[in-house]
Amino acid sequence: MDFSSHTQSSLSLSFNSHVSSPPTQPPPSKMTVTDDSISLQIDTSYCHSSNPIPSKPLQLLDEKTDKAHSENNGEDNEKEEEQEEFSILGHPMCLKRQRDGQTLPLSKRYAAEQGLESRRASVRAWGNQPLPKADPEIHEIMEKEKRRQFNGIELIASENFVCRAVMEALGSHLTNKYSEGLPGSRYYTGNQYIDQIESVCIERALKAFNLDSDKWGVNVQPYSCTSANFAVYTGLLLPGDRIMGLDSPSGGHLSHGYYTPGGKKISAASIFFESLPYKVNPQTGYIDYEKLEEKAMDFRPKILICGGSSYPREWDYGRIRQIADKCGAVLLCDMAHISGLVAAKECASPFDCCDIVTSTTHKSLRGPRGGIIFFRRGKKSRKQGMSLSQGDCSSHYDFEDRINFAVHPSLQGGSSQ
Repeated sequence: MDFSSHTQSSLSLSFNSHVSSPPTQPPPSKMTVTDDSISLQIDTSYCHSSNPIPSKPLQLLDEKTDKAHSENNGEDNEKEEEQEEFSILGHPMCLKRQRDGQTLPLSKRYAAEQGLESRRASVRAWGNQPLPKADPEIHEIMEKEKRRQFNGIELIASENFVCRAVMEALGSHLTNKYSEGLPGSRYYTGNQYIDQIESVCIERALKAFNLDSDKWGVNVQPYSCTSANFAVYTGLLLPGDRIMGLDSPSGGHLSHGYYTPGGKKISAASIFFESLPYKVNPQTGYIDYEKLEEKAMDFRPKILICGGSSYPREWDYGRIRQIADKCGAVLLCDMAHISGLVAAKECASPFDCCDIVTSTTHKSLRGPRGGIIFFRRGKKSRKQGMSLSQGDCSSHYDFEDRINFAVHPSLQGGSSQ
């Protein structure tokens, strides 16, 4: 840029960019003061003139006057102006900028738009393809697994064959939605229909086991029964607190706590909490409730667990309730493997005696894969273990808020739709 007073002025200022061409040699009658990017030229021939010099304000000339000067920088400088180099995660990137006042030729612009539309159409077409076309390799493996299931028999208690309606519900647009929180209290918007579905699930879960909603609540969000059990521990216990369940070799479950004879802790329940198992009588195969009581009185667990993965006997829930009351423990039943039989009234129900009941939904209930937690609510019908309430002699159960908070946000993110 150039600030000038034309012919009547004795002072001229010129600002030269560091990328411009070198300034010409100043006349001998001028004194030059230079900086890296600014050149100040003062005409000394008028310093001792007797004629007064009329003052004129400095004027910023139009940028067009510098057009010829900027063109002298050459094509290399133009490319530098059009390209901006930077790096992302250590990888050099170059951002090309379009020149001012210039646009792509119509033919090139049309070709670019056609290419973009073609790519969009390809993406849409791929997204609407069925699995055999979108991913034939995975589809072929899935078909092999389907044939294996229909042509063979495995008597695995944790497995079942779901109906077609369950498969359709699981493979639906519900998988697109994130729904952290509880019905009516979500982290994100757009959950009004998810709320309706979860509310229906809650109503049906209580109805399946003939439970009064004033006395029982239920959380249907756990991913599995192991997740449900750990949510109960997290909500009611502190790290290092004691739990007691049936030994895994006797038919219990790893999520009730288990460590090897060498002392290695296998399950998270034993890693974060102190667990002590009770066992079956090796001669009869039945639980020895007398020894169970003796152990519980010595160990004093805060949660006493009944239920297992391979105990083929009826549980004496009344007897184990007496033991829990005697040692001041909350009684938890894991009925994952027999919940369908309980709902069909083919097995004794744990709901009459237990404080909390957990289960899966995909074993004998033959539903979608997931876990579920039932908990007592309202006024207490029996004395709750004082160790859990830490001296709180409230007349109402406090399981609901603690368990719900443990499921989310303590342990899980968005619930499985």
